[in-house]
Amino acid sequence: MKIFEKSDFPHNRKELIADVIAGVTVAIVALPLAIGFGITSGLSATSGIATAIVAGFIAALVGGSRFQVSGPTGAMTVVLIPVISKHGVSAIPVLGLMAAAILLLMALLRLGKFIKHVPGPVVEGFTVGIALLIMLQQFPYALGVPKGDGDRTVISAFTTVQNALSTGLKWQTLSVVAITLLIKFNIVKVLERFHINPYVPASFSALAITSLIVVTFNFDVDRIGDIPRNVVKWAPPSLSGIDFPGLMAPALSIALLAAIEALLAARVADDLANVPAEKEFKPNQELMGQGLATIASSFVGGMPSTGAIARTSVNVRSQANSRIAAMIHALVLLIITLFLAPVFSQIPTAAIAGVLIGTSFRIFNKATMLEIFSSSRSNIAVFLVTAVVTLGIDLICGIIAGVCSYLVLKKFSK
Repeated sequence: MKIFEKSDFPHNRKELIADVIAGVTVAIVALPLAIGFGITSGLSATSGIATAIVAGFIAALVGGSRFQVSGPTGAMTVVLIPVISKHGVSAIPVLGLMAAAILLLMALLRLGKFIKHVPGPVVEGFTVGIALLIMLQQFPYALGVPKGDGDRTVISAFTTVQNALSTGLKWQTLSVVAITLLIKFNIVKVLERFHINPYVPASFSALAITSLIVVTFNFDVDRIGDIPRNVVKWAPPSLSGIDFPGLMAPALSIALLAAIEALLAARVADDLANVPAEKEFKPNQELMGQGLATIASSFVGGMPSTGAIARTSVNVRSQANSRIAAMIHALVLLIITLFLAPVFSQIPTAAIAGVLIGTSFRIFNKATMLEIFSSSRSNIAVFLVTAVVTLGIDLICGIIAGVCSYLVLKKFSK
């Protein structure tokens, strides 16, 4: 298998400069998301950043897509939260190695081609389910209370709201969320009104401005806290006391999720960049790259990684030409943590919750959803089944339920 093509690297100075600009832009967008997903998963901001740096660089270097940006994702946190609750944080590096082994096996068996056969309504229902889960996961940080009891995200979110109402709402925390969302959804419009048209990363801008307001007016809200400058440090997984049989099902779920999300993101990237068929991403190489990236992440205190649709889309929109752009994104994140860690430690967790709630809204593809709801009843049913099962049970069950309902309805519609 030929790993690199000529198109994987810039051909001239102009393309290199474009890749550098795209990489810096994606890094600015990725930083609050890496921090947010690291915290939300139950690990730490450091874990999220380490994953974005190490896994992001490895996947960009050896993966099958020249546009893909990898790192921690909201979908991955959905799987990790119950695992950490049951097995503890110490199990995550081993879990990453187990999931990575499955990904490498999938690449060896050349299973990547099957992503092209997943029906559209299933993909959209899955995406909507993920968006809703990400939103519900932010309730503890948005309300400033501990996470409520419950194994499922929906139940936990409900008990979190009950706890917040019984102890009294924290209005300063809620105001931080509101300010963050206000800035995120309106800063580009405001700048355009003043005829300022550069690309402005809304997530980063909202986080920066809200944090400045919180520090200036001394809001009584929770902060991220110390971010060690040596976020990337050697920390081999410990195999002692690990419940390997109990981790098999979560490892399979993570591997399947990583494969599906990475391959979908790569497919979206090629579509956005209008890549000709002969230069499309290599699905099996992408699976290999994600497996190697997660192995590397597991040895530096990180979490399982996969391709990130939102960050990959930003990379393409920022005129990236090659895999160098995603590699630059990882290096810029490293530079930020080495020299600006004390500044980022003052970021309010409620502001991160606001950014991720806003991001979940951005995930919804209104045009595609309208197309589904204006099509056949079977497509609507498949979409709803996938979304509801993804939200109410888990991501893998959502995909399985969606595909099964699609096949059953297709058979009976004949």
